[in-house]
Amino acid sequence: MTESETYKGLSVLTKSRDKWEESIPYVSSLLESESVKIQAKALWLLGEMGLAFPHKVGDSLPAIASFLGSREPLLRERALNALGRIGRGCFPLVEPYWAGLFRFAHDEEAKVRLAFIWASENIATNTPDPYGDHMAVFAELLHDSDDRVRMEAPEMFRVLGKRRPKFVKPFLNILQWMAEHDAHPVVRIHCAGAVRIIEK
Repeated sequence: MTESETYKGLSVLTKSRDKWEESIPYVSSLLESESVKIQAKALWLLGEMGLAFPHKVGDSLPAIASFLGSREPLLRERALNALGRIGRGCFPLVEPYWAGLFRFAHDEEAKVRLAFIWASENIATNTPDPYGDHMAVFAELLHDSDDRVRMEAPEMFRVLGKRRPKFVKPFLNILQWMAEHDAHPVVRIHCAGAVRIIEK
């Protein structure tokens, strides 16, 4: 099939959740494609499939994680997204790769830093405890040079504030200050949301 036909087939499969489980080997095989577009789509879909059927994608995890070392920012981004979704479904599957994800908090590409936060939120939703000693990383991202990253960073504090308030309380003052004074309205709103969760 051509790249266009393969991509279209993946788009159709995305909407056909009843076929996901049986299609995991096929989608995994597309990670070997020469097309970045196809690889990126396959990574994204494997993440969604992995949330639904985490143990079914276990054999594909080394291949997924290999894209963390890609020179192509889109593939790093999508690999992070996939590991986040799979880790939300079953943290032990992604635990061997988890500590290595933190280097992407300082990736040169803003979209990759954003994907790191998003993946962390996904994992922390069901497995919050590993993040207890790492909250300073997300506090740094509150001051990122990219507004999209700064808008998302408070959401990690909100997610953990629901589950482990003690992890977030040391950062309550900075979140309160930003909720009142940050120049970006969405950052203010998201910081205020995190503060409300902690104060409940």
